[in-house]
Amino acid sequence: MSRPTRRIASAAPRAAIATTLAFLTLISGVRAGMAETFAYVGNADSNDISVFKMAENGEMMPVQTAAFTGVEKPGPSTPLAITPDHRVLIAGVRSQPYLAVSFAIDPKTGQLSHIGNGPLADSMANIAIDRTGKFLFSASYGGNKVALNPLLASGVAGEPKQVIPTGLNAHAFLPSPDNRYVFATNLGSDQVLAFAFDATAGTLTPNDPPAHKVPEKSGPRHFVFHPNGKFIYLVHELNGDVAAFAYEAKGGAWDEIQRTTALPEGFTGKPWAADIHITPDGRFLYASERTTNTLAAYKVDATSGKLTTIGSVPTEKQPRGFHIDPTGRYLAAVGELSDSMTVYAIDQSSGALSKLKSYATGKKPNWVEFLSLP
Repeated sequence: MSRPTRRIASAAPRAAIATTLAFLTLISGVRAGMAETFAYVGNADSNDISVFKMAENGEMMPVQTAAFTGVEKPGPSTPLAITPDHRVLIAGVRSQPYLAVSFAIDPKTGQLSHIGNGPLADSMANIAIDRTGKFLFSASYGGNKVALNPLLASGVAGEPKQVIPTGLNAHAFLPSPDNRYVFATNLGSDQVLAFAFDATAGTLTPNDPPAHKVPEKSGPRHFVFHPNGKFIYLVHELNGDVAAFAYEAKGGAWDEIQRTTALPEGFTGKPWAADIHITPDGRFLYASERTTNTLAAYKVDATSGKLTTIGSVPTEKQPRGFHIDPTGRYLAAVGELSDSMTVYAIDQSSGALSKLKSYATGKKPNWVEFLSLP
């Protein structure tokens, strides 16, 4: 009786199969480990956040509209902030009752789920989170004050711990890179207040000196630190100026080194500058101007901190907010009066912006935050 034939694969094909499987496993692991980037757009009139997933080529895909639970009336704007651990996104609601609305960020999908609401001391034009993720800073334009709230372990804001009167129209309230100081622009008083911050106790005290003055009727609005921590860039709403400062980290001092403009060449109208951001590598800076609906671009000298103007490009109607993605390759700007967002590619050699595509958002978009999740 004949025995059945048993085929045995040779060693070479088995090795090839094993190599192929290992390669596919490696590729799968790399893909699984690649960061996914999301854009979050705060929409004031629709009381929600538009969530987009961004592809490698800058293409945006809408993935969610997250409504503000417990909020009925729209406010003039919707500032956003993300905790340093990327677990929680907080939105400031500027209609009564003034709330900090907290959302958990899904680490895989980037989508938002409502956690809870905490109280804000007033209608806050700007919110920011300290470097430890334990405290929320906020600034009230109409209330002429800044405030500090503790953040609970859940990511929900507790009752305000400090509420501090300021000069007219507090607009931005942001911590220094080392978390030792917090600075507040006073748009109507043409000054920047300086506070020493004790992150252990969660307390603010006036710094020495307590304020830095800027030119009258310039309207200091938003500012950003250079990634190297040596310079600060401040945009002024009322005259369209962009000022560069040397920053002395030990004492928290600002020293102006240059002043230029966010206005397009030949502009003769009334300035209305809004936002300012710098690329993660610190090579390029951008500012938005609402009267002309433009974005101004600058090259940054990392040694001197000084700016060289690249030029301006048209953008969304009334560009109150924009941001740069974590790779520094794309910029997304939203228009309060166009209800849409335009994405631009940032030329990595020149810093020039080139328009890619526009996307519908909620009503009156005014704030953009980017986040990369592994």
